[in-house]
Amino acid sequence: MEGMIKSVVTIEWALFDKVQNCGGRAACQDDAKTFSIMRASQFRAWSLELLESYKEDLLYAQAQGRNPLCEKYAYMMERTSPDEYQQIKDALPVPSLEALFLADLICATHVAWQEELAKRYPRLTGQGRPIRREADAPGVTSFETYLRGELLTYSVETLRLYVAFVEKGQKEKINLCEQVLRNTVLRYGYPDLEAAEEHQAKRN
Repeated sequence: MEGMIKSVVTIEWALFDKVQNCGGRAACQDDAKTFSIMRASQFRAWSLELLESYKEDLLYAQAQGRNPLCEKYAYMMERTSPDEYQQIKDALPVPSLEALFLADLICATHVAWQEELAKRYPRLTGQGRPIRREADAPGVTSFETYLRGELLTYSVETLRLYVAFVEKGQKEKINLCEQVLRNTVLRYGYPDLEAAEEHQAKRN
């Protein structure tokens, strides 16, 4: 699993490096360490089957000369920069109705998970994005819109696996957003979420 995670993060980083922003190169594009921590923390919460399918999506996009990380941020612009989005939307792949439906299913569950997490760890989650898309604005991308933008770059096959994975998490009462956050704070040296939350409380 760790080898697969490293492989996927390496592919993503190469693609992320080539993302062109309207305002020029972003500082995060020169921060490989943070990128690796954030992406690996997400993938460690996934199943190997889901991660393998996503890797195939990345390789397929590369073979077509596409950059799915560019597309990911472009899809987000539909809500955060609608005027600019109108200028680029015709160059983007058009998601199928099934892909849109599956992406919305996944988003709805993750938003609920993230809101549950925010109640338990308000200081930790408060360091991140606003949760719901109603908070979207120029320069502000919500957790929901960010996630949906990424999901729309996935193949239908990967989205189906993701929905099944989410449903399994629901049945087992596992909050995948909590798993990702826990993986992240562990990488930053905290023993658990409670310790990280306490540290943020002292800082504030």
